[in-house]
Amino acid sequence: MKRSEMREQAFFLTFESLFNLNDNMDELIEMYSDNVEEVCEYAKDIFSGITSKKEEFDSIINTYSKSWRVSRLPKVTLAILYVALYEMKYVENVPVNVAINEAVEISKKYAGKDDPAFINGILGSVSRES
Repeated sequence: MKRSEMREQAFFLTFESLFNLNDNMDELIEMYSDNVEEVCEYAKDIFSGITSKKEEFDSIINTYSKSWRVSRLPKVTLAILYVALYEMKYVENVPVNVAINEAVEISKKYAGKDDPAFINGILGSVSRES
């Protein structure tokens, strides 16, 4: 499985978790594995990391998003941002520009027409400040 496909799995799990009130990661992973495909370890690691860093990422997004608070962002956009922020900050073998580019590509596939530019702007600002 390609890294981009692994990243997409992490996005799907993160997106689903934004609707799930019980926050049972193992249940979401099992459901995805049973209904779509086996979840790879990389996606599990990213998903787990996002779950533990969500408050940090919300704060970052709120800092760099001038017009939209986290609570108002579409869940697709939020899930994409979470995956990219986790990779940018906590995955050493993923260059920042790759994490940003992959987030923009996922947003072109799953998000609204204005979301790729929004996501690129937020992540670009974060990368310049880091």
